[in-house]
Amino acid sequence: MKIIDTAAAPKAIGPYAQAVLIDGWLFSSGQIPLTADGQLAGPDIEAQTEQVFDNLEAVLAAAGASLAQVVKSTVFVKDLEDFARLNSVYARRFGTHTPARSTVEVARLPRDVKVEIEVVARLA
Repeated sequence: MKIIDTAAAPKAIGPYAQAVLIDGWLFSSGQIPLTADGQLAGPDIEAQTEQVFDNLEAVLAAAGASLAQVVKSTVFVKDLEDFARLNSVYARRFGTHTPARSTVEVARLPRDVKVEIEVVARLA
């Protein structure tokens, strides 16, 4: 098991790793819209989703992977009324690649952000 840690994404705010790589599989922790230096990204769902994807890409890159290798994502959103706007960013960032996905509305997220996303990727 290899712990993935990169300064290009926000440090974990608890006792967990940014991601774990084992047997060719990468399991990311949920990424929230904090910049690498810990600042909250913009107030709207689009800006926050963009930052989450920036963080996911940084964690994946640290493991030698990319969004193209994601096989499953889980999206936690504070308000499903934001789904269409979140989905627009999500679709653009993944492009033609369409991994399996679950989306769940939650009561609250860390730092009262609007979105958190975790991924599972297969490294060849």
